[in-house]
Amino acid sequence: MAPVEEKLRCTKEPYIEDVGSRKIKSIRFTTLSSEEIRKSAEVQVWNNRIYGNDLQPVENGLLDRRMGSANKKIQCATCHGKFTECPGHFGYLKLTLPVFNVGYFSSILDILKCICKTCSRILLPEEDRREFLRKMRNPKADALQKNALLKKIRDKCKMFRCPRCGSSNGVVKKARTGLAIAQHFTKSVDESAEEIRSALSHKKDKQSFQAAHVITPGAAFALFKRMLDEDCEVLNLYDRPEKLIVTEIAVPPATIRPSGFVGFGRTSNEDSITSILKNIINTNSILREDLEGGAPASKCIDCWTHLQIQVVEYINSDSPSVPESKHRGLIQRLKGKQGRFRGNLSGKRVEYTGRTVISPDPNLKITEVAIPVLMALVLTYPERVSYYNIEKLRQCILNGPDKYPGANFVQKPDGSTMHLKYVNKKIVANDLKYGDIVERHLEDGDIVLFNRQPSLHRMSIMCHRARIMPWRTLRFNESVCNPYNADFDGDEMNLHVPQTEEARTEALMLMGVQNNLCTPKNGEILVASTQDFLTSSFLITRKDTFYDRATFSLMCSYMGDAMDSIDLPTPALIKPVELWTGKQLFSVLVRPNACTRVFLNLIVKEKIYTDNETMCPCDGYVYFRNSELISGQLGKVTLGNGNKDGLFSVLLRDYNSHAAASCMNRVAKLSARWIGNHGFSIGIDDVQPGEYLNQQKKKKIDEGYRECHEHISSYSKGQLTCEPGYNAAQTLELKITSVLNQIRTTAGNVCMNTLHWRNSPLIMSQCGSKGSAINISQMVACVGQQSVGGRRAPNGFIDRTLPHFPINSKTPAAKGFVANSFYTGLTATEFFFHTMGGREGLVDTAVKTAETGYMSRRLIKSLEDLSVHYDQTVRNASSGIVQFLYGDDGMDPAKMEGKDGIPLNLSQLFMKVMATCPHRVLDTLSPSEILQIMDDRLSKHDMSPEGGCSAAFKKLLTDFVNSRVVLMRNTRRALKLDEDHTEQKDISLTERIAANISGISSKQLQVFLDNCISRYHFKKVETGAAIGAIGAQSIGEPGTQMTLKTFHFAGVASMNVTLGVPRIREIINAAKNIKTPIITAKLLSDRDALSASIVKGSIEKTVLGEVAKAIQIVIKSHRPYISVKLDMGLIKALHMRISADSVQLSILNHPKIKLKPELMVDR
Repeated sequence: MAPVEEKLRCTKEPYIEDVGSRKIKSIRFTTLSSEEIRKSAEVQVWNNRIYGNDLQPVENGLLDRRMGSANKKIQCATCHGKFTECPGHFGYLKLTLPVFNVGYFSSILDILKCICKTCSRILLPEEDRREFLRKMRNPKADALQKNALLKKIRDKCKMFRCPRCGSSNGVVKKARTGLAIAQHFTKSVDESAEEIRSALSHKKDKQSFQAAHVITPGAAFALFKRMLDEDCEVLNLYDRPEKLIVTEIAVPPATIRPSGFVGFGRTSNEDSITSILKNIINTNSILREDLEGGAPASKCIDCWTHLQIQVVEYINSDSPSVPESKHRGLIQRLKGKQGRFRGNLSGKRVEYTGRTVISPDPNLKITEVAIPVLMALVLTYPERVSYYNIEKLRQCILNGPDKYPGANFVQKPDGSTMHLKYVNKKIVANDLKYGDIVERHLEDGDIVLFNRQPSLHRMSIMCHRARIMPWRTLRFNESVCNPYNADFDGDEMNLHVPQTEEARTEALMLMGVQNNLCTPKNGEILVASTQDFLTSSFLITRKDTFYDRATFSLMCSYMGDAMDSIDLPTPALIKPVELWTGKQLFSVLVRPNACTRVFLNLIVKEKIYTDNETMCPCDGYVYFRNSELISGQLGKVTLGNGNKDGLFSVLLRDYNSHAAASCMNRVAKLSARWIGNHGFSIGIDDVQPGEYLNQQKKKKIDEGYRECHEHISSYSKGQLTCEPGYNAAQTLELKITSVLNQIRTTAGNVCMNTLHWRNSPLIMSQCGSKGSAINISQMVACVGQQSVGGRRAPNGFIDRTLPHFPINSKTPAAKGFVANSFYTGLTATEFFFHTMGGREGLVDTAVKTAETGYMSRRLIKSLEDLSVHYDQTVRNASSGIVQFLYGDDGMDPAKMEGKDGIPLNLSQLFMKVMATCPHRVLDTLSPSEILQIMDDRLSKHDMSPEGGCSAAFKKLLTDFVNSRVVLMRNTRRALKLDEDHTEQKDISLTERIAANISGISSKQLQVFLDNCISRYHFKKVETGAAIGAIGAQSIGEPGTQMTLKTFHFAGVASMNVTLGVPRIREIINAAKNIKTPIITAKLLSDRDALSASIVKGSIEKTVLGEVAKAIQIVIKSHRPYISVKLDMGLIKALHMRISADSVQLSILNHPKIKLKPELMVDR
């Protein structure tokens, strides 16, 4: 092998004075001057040719070797480095005439407005100048204050005569076309105006004109050079202003504008920057020739203007002064999503990644992802050879890159790399030594990152363990769909392989699925059972489900692949044959054997729950006691996501993530295999309505239509009573909508009551796996009213929705009511109205995605630097305190157990303690003893504010124990026992009953209090938590589920409140004018209706039309007029302080009407 070349070293090391660590006082940015550009450059560029005839870069050209290597064939002439080693070196291009820098054009304009165009001094009297200089030098003034001061200075510098040289100054403005500055003079100031007027006196047509003098870049450069440093300070300039004018251009290194040959190496493909610079060199040389050759002034000015435009294009090709540029300027290279910062630094394309279609596999654990063998052959992990893995890696090398499990590369300690496709694999395997690195194929158990876009929150990318499997899709357990928001209708997902041990450890600890089961938004569980799993669990746990020994044993083996030891429970029925219930199967699932120390205690009310707790006729009261399912059919509330009291949530917080994850795995395997054998399908007979349903539906629709026709006839006759805040037409719409909605609801209820319990859509709706009562009623009974923009279908033609209906028809059918179901089929007009509603939903979704995406980005960029520090404060990147204690309680939202951010679910915790901790009647405490023990425990250090306990938690715990004491006293009082004393020796039967109902032993109370306090302290937020990003994601991610439209409260006009995405946008944008502002004013007396109506009448905005009986335009021969007649009865009834005088005054004071008092007459 060839020896490795020594790395390039600088010929001259810089002298660094060793004085220890230093603190940076300040950093100031400025533009480079011409001298600085020349000093930093290696070569002057003036030649417009790039390559010579020998296809080598020409000297003093844009790809001169001294500026670095532009491609792999060229070596740098400055540092002699190759294409991969040379960082590149600058060149410079001297302009014949100076031009404006487009980035600082507004600053140049501001400076020219403030200085004299003759002597370059600031246009301020000396006293004012010194005062502003003193304020500008104030060390306490920040950037905002200095900018405000500069604005004041600019406003004051409007003197037409310079106070020092006395010359006249016009108004400096940007010229109408191009990048130029003009100085306009008024008639009184401009001395040359009279000369111009006399010179044009022989012209026949007299034209008014205003003389304007163009300030060229050269003139501006000369003015700026003569400016005093003190004047620069007054104008808030930290450096010399002449640097804002471009006289020499820095030519970037060739390495950032590479050149490639195309077409068999005869022509080169140049970068945009190189092309723009070539045009600048051409124009620059033409301008120089024109000036030296004495060309006409107009030609020179045109050429100078063209040069200015080309320099603007070089800096910013999107500038308005550049006509349709095909190139990308320097600014375009940096800014935006595809720019250098967002496209190549903040985020970049990476290696060791794969992407393909996803599909479900319930046999995988929730922590696993199945990777196709084809991917595993390409994705590798660099494993270092050690004593423990040398034989395995030798075998991988022998298998090579094409046979799984193999390897692709071997790296030696000296840095050399061998591709196993081109070497003798046996020799390489035999030569393998400790310390070598083998890039082996992915294998089972490897750590990978799995991601689905859009990545709306941190659970959109999580860490899984690899399982290499055949076929061509990525597979994972359906329980993990929810955090990714994935479905299997063609979605694709990304896979990333971390390449170091540190990265793997971090990924597993921080991003592992088992460590992210709950969302940090509010602590709700995200990874939980869905769809088929819920349906299976619901059907298995029915009251009438029984299994014999063989079937029950088989189903027990399903949940653990027949690999786990399972203790069969006692059968529920012994004679005539041993039978086990489906509920017992779930008890086995939660706790398979005696070695599993999981004692689950929870009470959940399912969707189908009605009343009577465990005796619920619908079996909706789910009760687990010590991992035994006593009652209830399991559905979404118990096994699904989004419920803090569900089975997996309780397992997670009472035990650990492993207990919850293993239970999810068992549910997935059991459900998938059971439903495969049992069968669960949907057919046309599932949505076929019965005779009774058809009769009821027809009856309800006829009744509704009759009621609607009555409302329409009342409206036509003018007899409809208006609702508060509505006119007659709006009241009619409101009443008809209410009636039609009631029709669909009633039809839905009848439909749900008449369907058979084996009906598949009904089962799915009841257990919460998919669908709702409305979906079923639309399929079976009636689709209902179609809404467009929150209202009934609008008129698409003149005064009617479709030409199929009469003009001004307001009947249900004419305004979008669909009386048919999807089973019976829609008529043509119904279908058209249905598509209108569907189109609105599609448009709304598309618009909402873009709006919420941009909103999320802004939120994250503004909050990304907030984190919790070691003193528990929330600080930003510059250590500024944002909050003294995170959330004012220092708790982690992901660990909150109760609803509304309460740290502990005390009732569930108390139930667990009572179930797991044995209770003896002899140990029962009296109420006074309970309170004494609690007071003693609460007086310890860990319950004080210094020990990290908040007063709110202390109160929560005290209130809960007090409620148990009250319950205990009530029980004892009901059983006619002494409320405050318990019997310790001769215990009566009633004493035993009281103890069983509400008694607490000292051990139970101690365990309960210790559990609560230790759990509370465990829930503190971790130091270093990126709470800013979490907060932003917690707002941005649900934003995608919000609707873009404003919701309407039916019946109350004044309560149409802006909600959803529009309201969040108002809050984040800090909008000055919000759409629906609401002020809630609480009166001193909340029972006095008269005073409330008086206050309302005084505050509320009232327009003339609301209080006038009639407003008429009366046209008479001598003088037409407008007659306004006030409804004094209404004014008095509403307690408004309105009279003819106040109305007259309001009309006169209106800014747009502009009436004179004598034109108004009060009759």
